[in-house]
Amino acid sequence: MVAIARTVAYLGLEARSVEVQCQVAAGVPAFIVVGLPDKAVAESRERVRAAIAAIGLSLPPKRITVNLSPADLPKEGSHYDLPIAVALLGAMGIVDPETIASYLFVGELGLDGRVTASPGVLLAALHASQNELGLVCPAEQGPEAAWAGTIEVIAAPDLLTLLNHFKGAAIITPPAPGQVDVKASGPDLAQVKGQETAKRALEIAAAGGHNLLFCGPPGAGKSLMAACLPGILPELTAAEALEVSMVASVAGELQGGRLVRQRPFRAPHHSASMAALVGGGLRVRPGEVSLAHLGVLFLDELPEFQRVVLDSLRQPLETGTVSVARANAHVTFPARVQLIAAMNPCRCGHLGDASLACARAPRCAADYQAKVSGPMLDRIDLHVDVAAVSAADLILPPPAEGSAEVRARVCAARDRQTCRYEQTEFRTNAEVDGDLLAEICAPDEAGRKLLAQAAEAMRLSARGYTRILRVARTIADLAGNDHVGRIHIAEALSYRRQAPRN
Repeated sequence: MVAIARTVAYLGLEARSVEVQCQVAAGVPAFIVVGLPDKAVAESRERVRAAIAAIGLSLPPKRITVNLSPADLPKEGSHYDLPIAVALLGAMGIVDPETIASYLFVGELGLDGRVTASPGVLLAALHASQNELGLVCPAEQGPEAAWAGTIEVIAAPDLLTLLNHFKGAAIITPPAPGQVDVKASGPDLAQVKGQETAKRALEIAAAGGHNLLFCGPPGAGKSLMAACLPGILPELTAAEALEVSMVASVAGELQGGRLVRQRPFRAPHHSASMAALVGGGLRVRPGEVSLAHLGVLFLDELPEFQRVVLDSLRQPLETGTVSVARANAHVTFPARVQLIAAMNPCRCGHLGDASLACARAPRCAADYQAKVSGPMLDRIDLHVDVAAVSAADLILPPPAEGSAEVRARVCAARDRQTCRYEQTEFRTNAEVDGDLLAEICAPDEAGRKLLAQAAEAMRLSARGYTRILRVARTIADLAGNDHVGRIHIAEALSYRRQAPRN
């Protein structure tokens, strides 16, 4: 007899249908799993055997064959335990094969029969909803699966309870959707003394989703201002929250079924590897640039990152996606992030201060800043030199304007962009491209002349030219102007890094 249970294989943020086919036939007793399983799936035989024994059953002394179809699709992860066990129980006649055919199963089994959590349940629930199937998942991930909509979710704490539910002896109560994440409190811009230019640049970056680089001596407040950014960004919309939560679900970071509504803020250490930053590994997992999707990726001490690791971000910053190619899989993750970076001007950090700078200045500054490639810097819209903060500045009273006031202006500018791009694929000014860029970012005659002169004097690349237009459009949005003028172009140019002359 052959019984079939449905599950999924994860490829990036895509869930593909997998049939777990189980046959119990006469022959030499054996338990075989075929269909391109990885080590975790192959080991599921022992977990399934122990879990079934824990509920008082034993495997028949026959040849048990489990086929994971399609056989040419790599199967990775421990979430195949539950569908293999259910398909085996169906083949043994313990549960009705027709009943289990209308559900999709994901979950890892403990040796005592418990159904434990596994990454990607939200993706599985959305896939089940699209295919008009119910979902059986671990009890602790029921609130996460309930976000998928009106599908039937059976959140099983253990294998015995699931069997009793299918037989009608005990009904499992449907889970309620998890709570929305409480907004974490962070530093307020009112804590930043001075640095008006840097705070203005931070506001522009938040309003348009632009990349930003702070360059200044140690203790100038670069990291503090970057940490203030989440407090001035608008909350995720419902659709955006689902996107972010899907990435967190695949990475196994969605705790307690809580839907993420706050924009991610990721700050990896400068020792991070390329796989950690852009994704990869033996089992391809999303990296920091994907975990920061629709949020902020903060790279402190930018030149201290390995150059090859930094350059791996060039394509994701341009396209908003990252593709990880491996011999057995080609996986694409979303990576629409806002890059905020901070760096010292040189290794000692005190370039320009004759009393503190090292003896190699300014040569040390050129060597240190050269660790970041020109093409990488060209993808950063706003470059701000942050001055040192003196003790006299710290004594001053806090500024009258804090994060709440800045956030109101940022949200108003974002609302203008939402209305403008409602019928397009774009969300913010930082993403706009093509004919639409030429239409909505075109400056007036005075602005066009200024930009043409600056493009020649500053030796702007084509990418730099379009990024200035995008920043100018954001500055105009903050001012409530429908058209880009000379004053907006001038301010955008002031934040642009000038190419070095030969």
